[in-house]
Amino acid sequence: MTDVLILGGTGWLGGRVATAWLDAGASVTCLARGGRDAPYGARLVRADRTAPGAYDEVRTRDWDEVVDVSSRAAHVAAAADALRETARHFTYVSSVSVYARDDEPGADEHAALADPVDPADPGADGDYAGQKSAAEDAVRAAFGRRGAIVRPGLIVGPGDPTDRFGYWPARFALAGAEPVLVPDEPDARVQVIDVDDLAAFIVAIGRAGFTGAVNTMGDSVPLGEVLRLAREASGHTGDLAVASPEALQDHGVGYWAGPRSLPLWLPAEATGFATRSNATYRLLGGALRPLDETIARTLDDERSQGLDRARAAGLTRGEEIELIAALRV
Repeated sequence: MTDVLILGGTGWLGGRVATAWLDAGASVTCLARGGRDAPYGARLVRADRTAPGAYDEVRTRDWDEVVDVSSRAAHVAAAADALRETARHFTYVSSVSVYARDDEPGADEHAALADPVDPADPGADGDYAGQKSAAEDAVRAAFGRRGAIVRPGLIVGPGDPTDRFGYWPARFALAGAEPVLVPDEPDARVQVIDVDDLAAFIVAIGRAGFTGAVNTMGDSVPLGEVLRLAREASGHTGDLAVASPEALQDHGVGYWAGPRSLPLWLPAEATGFATRSNATYRLLGGALRPLDETIARTLDDERSQGLDRARAAGLTRGEEIELIAALRV
């Protein structure tokens, strides 16, 4: 039986990866603080990755595969050092945010990376790209040709805690026959991957012992196409209240994520962020389910949580209605 250690494994992506490995017949152990349960069938080892000896319970056992999803370079470096002698293969989940530039359409895995932070520097906690870059360096140094690095784009689907992708099908469904505010950005692009497609790929490359880095995301599609599919899935019959980027910014509406934003909308100069090459992912057999299927799955999840719930990203419906009225004056 394949022995797999998931560093994390109780959160969204980590839990999906643990479940995918369990479905593949593996024996799965999750190392986490224990604030949430491990997936059914997995063993949970409680440990604080900031504490000395965090890996003592797992470092003396041989592992066929280790998967780490942390965004803290210090965590990844410590794990790589502790497990380098006992792990046959190590997969690190990085991000396309690790790249130094977002203005190169079609860039592949050879594009320059952000400058790595010093993992020991507490002042670098807010540098997401630098943390991912340093974590990748640690994995390469410890595992060499036994290490794989996956760089997802925007991960979407049921259970997404960021609330970005789900905002649109949920908002169209909530609005019904009323208007929905959208950005007037015809050239805007979106590039996503369904969480379960990503989890399946992580299992596949772990089983194959893949070495190297791979961008893991779907094809680049216009934001307008995502909105069309989300609107269609929700049955929205209201108008689209289209606003220019300048007008939205003047009224304090932000890009991409977070409160009072229009999620997935990117600045015009970020021409490379949602247009990266996924050729290697496809060459390796990475699956990409139809976008409308992911939207339908996401909408079902949004309905189960409540369409009018408080969200981590987007406008509240009240904010949106006020903005539509103000922008039409």
